[in-house]
Amino acid sequence: MKRIALLPEGSVSHEAVLHLFGDEPVELHHFKQISDVFLATANGKTDYSVIPMENTIEGSVSLHMDWLVHEVDIPMQIEWVYPSMQNLIGKREEFVGSTGDIDYSKIGKVLSHPVAMAQCLQFIRSRMPNAELEHVGSTSEAVELVKKHPDEGWTAVGTALGAKRHGLDILADKVTDHDNNYTRFALIGPKPINQQFQISGGRSEAKTSILVTLPENFPGALHQVLSAFAWRKLNLSRIESRPTKKRLGNYYFYMDVLESLDSVLLSSAIKEIEALGCHVRALGSYPSYTFEGTKTEVRY
Repeated sequence: MKRIALLPEGSVSHEAVLHLFGDEPVELHHFKQISDVFLATANGKTDYSVIPMENTIEGSVSLHMDWLVHEVDIPMQIEWVYPSMQNLIGKREEFVGSTGDIDYSKIGKVLSHPVAMAQCLQFIRSRMPNAELEHVGSTSEAVELVKKHPDEGWTAVGTALGAKRHGLDILADKVTDHDNNYTRFALIGPKPINQQFQISGGRSEAKTSILVTLPENFPGALHQVLSAFAWRKLNLSRIESRPTKKRLGNYYFYMDVLESLDSVLLSSAIKEIEALGCHVRALGSYPSYTFEGTKTEVRY
């Protein structure tokens, strides 16, 4: 049975890994901090870790990218997309008004992870503009705190799975400001997973993630790097610069290429880039699964 490290029980990561593995039995190890999720696999306590990498609204999760690049050397084995549908969670009886509907004026505090909170700001400001907003380590921690503070007007932004696990109610569902709010997850681990996942409504394509560090004082180096992909008609689905943390103004480029690392075209492109004096590091070559249609039911 695969041992998998991930963020706390009831988080979007929890929903996402249940979606990926379906009915296959897995041994889940939950951690409050993303650093502990990385280290569990780096230290051999688990076989894989689930890492949120990018969100439709908030973009790349810089902290997680930096851990993948600077702190551990663990390849990406699978990538998949899962909808981040957040809900307003609490004890319904605390907030019911005279009409039987939720009286949002009774809500004094909203807790959540900062990324999840940012995804729902329009809803929060329009319904409860005077509520105190408090950031915590995860959406599941927020739901747990609400459970521990009854009759204090506390609510949480979190998942339906989190609400069910802690015995709380969904006061308002799908409170994210955009319907197309998705998160891209990576499963990292030292060994490939030799199986094809049957994700409902999704399809897979080959993808390779690489880091390219340009040589110093080389005018036009980035242009030449991109040209190595362009004339071979290799599609870059993502390119992002991040600081190397060695010197101010010194960057590497994170690139996703829609091609397998063992293809002739990509391997020759990398050789051409290295011939320019660039350093290239592969972060993984893996199947990337899309998400299409409506959110599927996960096993709660």
